Amino acid sequence: MIEMSVQGITLDPVTNMPIVVLKGKDSEDILPIWIGIFEANAIAMQLEGVDRPRPMTHDLIKNLITSLSATVEYIHIHDLRANTYYAEISLNINGEKVTIDSRPSDAINIAIRCNAPIYVSEAVLKQSRVENDVEREEEEIHDWLESIKPEDFGKNPSI
Repeated sequence: MIEMSVQGITLDPVTNMPIVVLKGKDSEDILPIWIGIFEANAIAMQLEGVDRPRPMTHDLIKNLITSLSATVEYIHIHDLRANTYYAEISLNINGEKVTIDSRPSDAINIAIRCNAPIYVSEAVLKQSRVENDVEREEEEIHDWLESIKPEDFGKNPSI
């Protein structure tokens, strides 16, 4: 597992969807994860230290965890299937480890509120690089097809 931190939130220029960008703490690994607008807003507000008058959902979850005398040990983004990332939240409840399935965006929101480490499996990072390379190649081909003109093919007098 590679420990990562939230580098920031950005927008996909094509889809206008938010992306949370994770960066390796001791490596140059980068993991972009497309997330929902509400989850992105919650991450951004927490990173910017914005105080809210009432607890938002992720604050409520943190409060529940704390009031139950539990701690978030870490979150782990452990799988990537069909362009969907899978994560889990590892809790310590009275010395017992409990693992809870989660969307990565929710797990990240909870991790930054609880000062818990964020881990990503090496296999997920490797698979993400391969999928990003394929998407980049598809975008390049699409851009090339959009840019070609009939005169690029030359004239063939026999047609």
